[in-house]
Amino acid sequence: MLRMKFDHLNRSLAAVAVSAVLAAGMSIPTTARQHQDHQDKQKKEKKQKGQPQSKQPKQQQQVQRKQEQQQQKAVQQQQRAQQQDQRTTTKAALKVQQQEKQIAQQRQQQNAQQQQRLVQYRQQAQRQDRLQTQQLARLQQQKRTAQYRFQQEYLERQRQQILAQNARSYDYNSDPNFYAAPNYRYSRSGRSYQTNQSGADLLKQAVNYGYEEGFKAGQADQEDRWRAANYQGSYAYQDANYGYNGYYVAQTEYNYYFREGFQRGYEDGNNSRSQYGSSTNGNTSILSAVLSQILNLSHF
Repeated sequence: MLRMKFDHLNRSLAAVAVSAVLAAGMSIPTTARQHQDHQDKQKKEKKQKGQPQSKQPKQQQQVQRKQEQQQQKAVQQQQRAQQQDQRTTTKAALKVQQQEKQIAQQRQQQNAQQQQRLVQYRQQAQRQDRLQTQQLARLQQQKRTAQYRFQQEYLERQRQQILAQNARSYDYNSDPNFYAAPNYRYSRSGRSYQTNQSGADLLKQAVNYGYEEGFKAGQADQEDRWRAANYQGSYAYQDANYGYNGYYVAQTEYNYYFREGFQRGYEDGNNSRSQYGSSTNGNTSILSAVLSQILNLSHF
C-alpha cells in the first residue's frame, strides 16, 4: 500500500517536472522571438527616423547652393547692367562734348561772318552818303520836286533806323534765333541758299519794304511827270538797305530782294495800278502770291 502511494507520488512529481520542463522549453523560444521582434522594431523605427534626418541636410544643401547660384547670377546681371550704364553714359558724354565743340565752331564762324557783314554794311553806308548827296543835287537841277521829297523822306527813315540800331545793344549769345539751324531753302541765279526762320522773315521784309519804297518813288515820278522814268536811277533802289539790320542774312541777299520788290512797287506806283500789290489808306503791301514767287522759299 505504502509502495503504491510512493509510486503515485513519483509519477506525480515526474509529471510536474515534465510539465515544468515543457513550460520552460516553450517559454524560452517565445521570449527570444519577442526580443528579436523588439530589436527589429527598434531598428526599423530607427531606420525610419534616420532616413529623413539623413536626407534633410542634403536637401538643404541643394536649396542653399541654388540660392547662392541665383544670388551670384543676380550680382553678375547687376554688374553687367552697371557696366552697360557706364558705357552708355560715357558715350552720351562724348557725344555731348562733340556737339558742344561743333556748336562752338559754328558760332565762331557765324560771329566772324556777322562781324564781316557789319563792316561791309558800315562801309557801304559811308559810300551811300556821297551818293545820296549827288542824287539830291541832280534832282534839284531836274526840278523833280516830288522825287526830291521822296528821297529826303527815305533818307530820314533810314537815319531813324540806324539810330535805333545803334541805341540797341545786340548780344549774339542771348538771341536763340541767331544760332538756329537752317530750315529754309531758296535759290536764285542758279545757286541754292539756306537760312533759318529769322533769315526767311528778313528776306520777306526786304521784298515788302522794297515794294513800299518803290511804289512811293513811282508815284513821285508820276507827280513830277518825269517821262524818262527809271527805277534803277532812284537812290532808294541803288541803296536797297532800308530795313536791313546786319543780322541773319548777307547784305547782298537783302539788297537783291529789296530791289525785286522795289521794281514791282515802282511800276505799280508810276502807272497807278495794283498788279503786284495793294494800297489802302496810304499803306502798300505786296501780294502774298507775288512774294512767294519772288522768294521761292521751301521749308525742310
